[in-house]
Amino acid sequence: MRIALFLAGAMMAATPLAAQAQTAPPGKPDLPPPPPAPEKNVLDGNFLTVGGGLIYGPSYEGSNDYIAQPIPAMLGRIGGVTISPRSGGLALDFIPDPKGAKVGFSLGPTATYSANRDRHIVDPVVRAAGRLDADIAVGVSAGVTLYRVLDAYDSVSASVDVKWDVRGPTGGMQVSPSLNYITPLSKKLIATVSISAKHVNRDYANYYYSVSSQQSLGSGLPLYQARGGWASMGGTLIMGYSLSGDLRKGGFSLVGIAGYTRLLNDARDNPYTAIRGTPSQFVAGGGIAYTF
Repeated sequence: MRIALFLAGAMMAATPLAAQAQTAPPGKPDLPPPPPAPEKNVLDGNFLTVGGGLIYGPSYEGSNDYIAQPIPAMLGRIGGVTISPRSGGLALDFIPDPKGAKVGFSLGPTATYSANRDRHIVDPVVRAAGRLDADIAVGVSAGVTLYRVLDAYDSVSASVDVKWDVRGPTGGMQVSPSLNYITPLSKKLIATVSISAKHVNRDYANYYYSVSSQQSLGSGLPLYQARGGWASMGGTLIMGYSLSGDLRKGGFSLVGIAGYTRLLNDARDNPYTAIRGTPSQFVAGGGIAYTF
């Protein structure tokens, strides 16, 4: 699951609503009414959203101990390049969608930072197995978006991120497909529903899920050799509420997130999860974002 305040990204779906028509000036019924003034929409051109908050979730992937952690987020569009948040990182889209397009495409680089089992390990047995190196992964993100699916303002997007570790578990690779539905519920409230999964290669699984002889000696956990495969799938609900009363005007917005992830295969069966933790992973949090 992408545990981050990416719900601010839902604000990008706040396309212009119909402007209210103005009536003719009193006493001049024969004159045609003036055209409605266009409503300001900061999301139409270049914009930037920055925010942060707290996420309450597992202390490591597979843990049944929960901690609160600060999470930053940033998104926007600058010079035709769209910036989208990722958990611990960003993705860039270099393919701008034409104004009024029914179908859009995205393609660009992505980079993330992960401190899974590098710190904040509450379980003393897992901590005795030793800390792992914090990881930096870089790769590519691609996707397709359908606009105006059920109404004039919603969108459905399917995307996939493919990343390789450049620091940490050498050769580790992650493939993360996701499906997202975004719809404004009013001028000031917007919702995002996301379904996502993660597939990892053998090197990644071996680093995070295996128990080596040294780790077993330090922790007392049994030896375990992990293999690659599907590691997780889950869903997330995200809500954004504009404090200005209109998402299109920018300013401050409150954000909230709730999600569930189920670990699969070796991510579920390894001793760190099966003996010391749980494959059911919940997350909840909230924060504030500012768009200008």
